[in-house]
Amino acid sequence: MLLRVAHRLTVLLVSLALASVVVFAFMRVLPGDPARVALGVNASEEAVRALRTQFGLDRPVLVQYVDWVGGLLTLDPGVEFLSRAPIGPQIADRLLVTAWLIVSAMLLALVVAVPVGLWMALRHRHWDGIVLSGLSQVGVAVPAFLAGILMISVFAVRLGWLPSGGWVVPAQDPVGFARRLAMPALSLALVQGAVLARYVRSAVLDVLREDYLRTARAKGLRPVQALVRHGLRNAAVPVVTVLGLQLATLLIGAVVVERVFVVPGLGSLLLDSVAKRELLTVQAVVMVLVVAVLVINFVVDLLYLLIDPRLRTGAR
Repeated sequence: MLLRVAHRLTVLLVSLALASVVVFAFMRVLPGDPARVALGVNASEEAVRALRTQFGLDRPVLVQYVDWVGGLLTLDPGVEFLSRAPIGPQIADRLLVTAWLIVSAMLLALVVAVPVGLWMALRHRHWDGIVLSGLSQVGVAVPAFLAGILMISVFAVRLGWLPSGGWVVPAQDPVGFARRLAMPALSLALVQGAVLARYVRSAVLDVLREDYLRTARAKGLRPVQALVRHGLRNAAVPVVTVLGLQLATLLIGAVVVERVFVVPGLGSLLLDSVAKRELLTVQAVVMVLVVAVLVINFVVDLLYLLIDPRLRTGAR
């Protein structure tokens, strides 16, 4: 098992190195000069050259890459061109906001999707299972930002139950924090919960058709008992795969949802930095998102080893 963990850790580190090269190279091929954008079109060539020297843009590309990676490793990716504000503290603050949103949405999705998916599988030939399956299909087709706009229209504008946007630090106002978190988290959770419920249904149905489940039922166990005792671990493997993919999807979906609800998260910082041509900030935020996705995939691989003993022993 240790060899398998070491292999996956090596793959993670190599992937991170390649991702850093791709992100750095992609930002360098974008048109426009960040120094010229920061100073404006009327700035003199001397001022532009001075700013490029200050930020090291006139050095060899390899040296710039090494310095940038070193800054990421030391949690100091530099300062912005326009405001001269440090980038690291901004990312840390915005990442905490996005983490609240994503974790809340994922927990809501799990609380809804797992029991609903199990019920749809166990009742797939009954009217209630068919109705839930149809509703989950509708949920899959609805984009998260559209669900958010509809919630604002109903719960904020018409009913006035919840604020339409904004953010409050939980330590300052826990109630206000929960009220402002509710709709953006729910808009993400509804879509992801519908997708996850479909996969839970499919995984459980596949397990219910296995011979060992039929044997367990033939010995007198009811369908739910047989599933809980013998089937849930096997059904969990594809569900864990989808769960990891959904966490990565939530990172991307949060970019749009944060904009809809005016949430000052990592996605809002990325869009603002793109609009202002803050190259260093964009690079750092994109790299943080890439690292998060790769780490999620690494954790999913480790969960495989814990769930399926055949992967630990090499058996098939």
